[in-house]
Amino acid sequence: RFSSMSGVFTLAVLFFLLISAARVAGVMGELATFGAGCFWCVEAQLGMLKGVSSVVSGYTGGHVDNPTYKQVCSGTTGHAEVVQVTFDPAVLPYPTLLQAFFKSHDPTTLNRQGADVGTQYRSAIFTHNVGQEALAKKAIVDLTEAKIYDSPIVTEVTPIGKFYPAEDYHQDYFALNPKQGYCAAVIRPKVDKFKAVFANLLK
Repeated sequence: RFSSMSGVFTLAVLFFLLISAARVAGVMGELATFGAGCFWCVEAQLGMLKGVSSVVSGYTGGHVDNPTYKQVCSGTTGHAEVVQVTFDPAVLPYPTLLQAFFKSHDPTTLNRQGADVGTQYRSAIFTHNVGQEALAKKAIVDLTEAKIYDSPIVTEVTPIGKFYPAEDYHQDYFALNPKQGYCAAVIRPKVDKFKAVFANLLK
């Protein structure tokens, strides 16, 4: 009888811990990391979505510790410019966030977005768990089968490695510098198009 009661107690404790972990995850949010060209552009777009609590521009996928923007732009560190998104999957499911990611850039141009050329501008989904990996690969298959694009999707799907936040001046760049030349000529049109497509999902 004691053994039986002990087993029930153990299960109860495990259940409590699982519920507590779920609550913590719900409060903190889930992470998603995307490379889609210049991180200024992607940050400005994905940050507008309901359920997104933060977007941090940074670097991942390389082989140099604590890279600087200058080093990453040289194309020698292996890093991609990325944004790390904290979101609530109950409000913004990961598959919907993936749709927004693909709309935020051209996933068919290898190591390039417009005039920005180099491996640091590659289209990439850096997954945080096997669930994200499966959903990301499914999204690519679905888009390919639907023939959404004229050219093949070149987006890489790879497990997230070390993420390095970019320098402070890169954070919220478009919001803080809307009249800067690149922001006005490149980012503003992308933001306006994104708003039109995802009007029902905006904050």
